[in-house]
Amino acid sequence: MATNGPGGDRPDELAELRARLSAVEARTAAALPRRHRVRSAFAVLLVLLACVLTPLSIAAVWTRSQITDTDRYVATMAPLASDPAVQTAVADRVTAELVTYLPVDSLLAEVAPADRPLLNTLLGGIGRALTDGITGFVHDQVLRVVRSDAFATIWTDVNRDAHAAVEKMLTGQGGGAVEIRNDTVVLDLAPLIDRVKTRLVDNGLSIAARIPEVHTQYTLVQSDAIPKVRTGFRLLDLAGFWLPVLTVASAVGGVLLAGRRRRAVVTVALGIAGGALVLGIGLSVFRAVYLDRLAAGVDLAAAQAVYDTLVRYLRSAVRVVVALGLLVALGAWIGGRGRWAGTVRGLWASGFGAVRRAAQRAGLRLGPVGRFVHRWKTWLGWVAVAGAALAFVLWSYPTVLVTLCLALALVAVLAVLEFLDEPGGAPAGTG
Repeated sequence: MATNGPGGDRPDELAELRARLSAVEARTAAALPRRHRVRSAFAVLLVLLACVLTPLSIAAVWTRSQITDTDRYVATMAPLASDPAVQTAVADRVTAELVTYLPVDSLLAEVAPADRPLLNTLLGGIGRALTDGITGFVHDQVLRVVRSDAFATIWTDVNRDAHAAVEKMLTGQGGGAVEIRNDTVVLDLAPLIDRVKTRLVDNGLSIAARIPEVHTQYTLVQSDAIPKVRTGFRLLDLAGFWLPVLTVASAVGGVLLAGRRRRAVVTVALGIAGGALVLGIGLSVFRAVYLDRLAAGVDLAAAQAVYDTLVRYLRSAVRVVVALGLLVALGAWIGGRGRWAGTVRGLWASGFGAVRRAAQRAGLRLGPVGRFVHRWKTWLGWVAVAGAALAFVLWSYPTVLVTLCLALALVAVLAVLEFLDEPGGAPAGTG
């Protein structure tokens, strides 16, 4: 009768364990690819979402800045006061309005005898109609006011007072110095009319004192798409804070879920830059469409100036995001495992290493500083990156120049860290 001695069942147990282990490995091998594919799919979706939300986020931040920041809105509108096309258009509009209030037919009877020679001189005695002469005189006085520093002050004051009505403007409700009438955005030039009336009286046209208070409307924007744009602006204003947060969160989530995170950083950075570039192209396309659909009689040069001025900060934001995306992509690529990236890092390290060794031969002793930097260089580098990112976020309205300066400052800090990095203390022969 066979008996089971010590370890008699061990071959069977080992075979069973091997079978179980093989089964677990098979299940794990099958589960890991599925899990990896799911993570990769979510990573791709989040990256695409960040790219799609980028232009909306830029527009939302711009819209919110125009509504909540009075100084920003005034700074946006200020250049129009010195634009020749806008000055001429405003002068023409104000002149046409003022002339309708002047009793031209009774003008000669109303003018004092001492002022008649001046009037006759203005008329020139060349057969022009009285109305044309007065219109030319009024237009000349209006143009002088519009081209003076006083107009810039009036324009700033009007827009500063109007800023309180900007939100109403975007929601379609009237009121204030800026309002929407059907498909037209108009600006009330009553303060300019008052200044011109005073100048006309001071220059001999005393009958201008009879002109009542006039609220002349100057058209800023005219388009049948304004109702749709107004609705979009309102939505962007409501989402002005959360859209950028959602965009950043989507980008970060996509990177964290990606299998190759450094490559994902490059992809999302280039994607965000591309999304911003799409917005910039869209602004140019919309400009052409808007100008092509202007009503007959609208001053094209003035309309171009108004559009370009209104969106100039939006275009600046597009350029900033494009520049930032390219810089982040470049930084992530340099830190990758590619052959060219490794070559760049090698040249960087060897170059600063040669400078450091030359300085040490000249008497420089890094001592504990060199050893400290060598030990914590990676962490110190990330602190520098975080500092540059924080400075960019806290900057009120960063420009491309600010972005490049922060990038150069970061490179300078990393260069200093590389120079101070002394792996093993002072090299042999320098003691």
